[in-house]
Amino acid sequence: MINNKAIGYITANYTALKQETLLQSRPIASVPVMGRYRLIDFPLSNMANAGIKTVGLVMPGNYRSIIDHVGHGKDWGLDRKRGGLFPLPGNPYGTTKAGMRFLLRDIISNKTLFQRAKEPYVVLMGSNIIFNMDLNAIIDAHEASGVGITMVYVKAERDHEDACSLVIGDAGRVQQVREGCKYGDNKFVDCFVINRELLLKIIDRYASADYLDIFEAIAGDFARIDVCSYEFKGLAVGMFDEVTYYQRSMEMLDPVINKQLFDKDRPILTKAHDAPPAKYAAGSVACNSRISAGCEIMGTVRNSILSRGVIVESGANVVNSIIMQGVHIKTGARVENAIIDKNNVVPANTELRGTPDAILSVGKAPITA
Repeated sequence: MINNKAIGYITANYTALKQETLLQSRPIASVPVMGRYRLIDFPLSNMANAGIKTVGLVMPGNYRSIIDHVGHGKDWGLDRKRGGLFPLPGNPYGTTKAGMRFLLRDIISNKTLFQRAKEPYVVLMGSNIIFNMDLNAIIDAHEASGVGITMVYVKAERDHEDACSLVIGDAGRVQQVREGCKYGDNKFVDCFVINRELLLKIIDRYASADYLDIFEAIAGDFARIDVCSYEFKGLAVGMFDEVTYYQRSMEMLDPVINKQLFDKDRPILTKAHDAPPAKYAAGSVACNSRISAGCEIMGTVRNSILSRGVIVESGANVVNSIIMQGVHIKTGARVENAIIDKNNVVPANTELRGTPDAILSVGKAPITA
């Protein structure tokens, strides 16, 4: 299926308000999720499942891990002669302002993507609020409404300092985009559809305000542009820092919640690694956990998420933790309420323990020759 109505634009050129351990060597978009995936997989998969075959991906300065993961877009059906995945240059430093994802300067710099397209609409998405959505339903609703912009929101299930909320008036028209989001607000999920010709006019008209987010720049023109809203009834999971990353990841171990993100009819696609299945030794214990291919489990794993190639030796215990690729947990060690980044070795008979309110985070192990 090829979508002839829209092209895609995904921005990864922003960072969290707090520079934490997980983000010292990678951008938000390439943070691992559920052992197998990266945050960037979700917007790419939403577009691929909608048949969108031209996607621009705006890169942050530390883009190496994103390029390593997405490559030419083969795993999302985007390695094409016509259309395809276009890595786009992002401006230095991107944006760190709360809730702002769509830096106008990046959009202006990549104007050529929109000029060369033939499709009438552009779907723009961020990467750290993840969901599994039928984008065609939103594109069709946008087309039928005849408005200039359609912004997607959900009813906020908790407070979010680093999200934005929509003030919605009569007939679903958006009156204002506000920083911050409280329980019950209309949380903007960093996804909107815009008429391509309108986007090109905005690029020209607001060029002098290129340091702003696009919705900051057009704030005074919402009524004239006709900005409408679309409520998404499914699950949208925001990961803004290590605390929310850990909490939302643990929640996704619940099969009911997990099923809302990983719908077999709209699969979340990711880079193929062709690793062997996980190996469980006699006497090992694994329960309520997500254990990826290539792992070797000889000890105990409970309520945890393990990425590829993790080794848990006999007598070791992993509880309520997120363990990244290639970590080796030796005999008698205990890891609890922790995030252990790539390639670390947890020595025998040691303990790495956080609390539910103060998660222990260990950064990537240095690369050795």
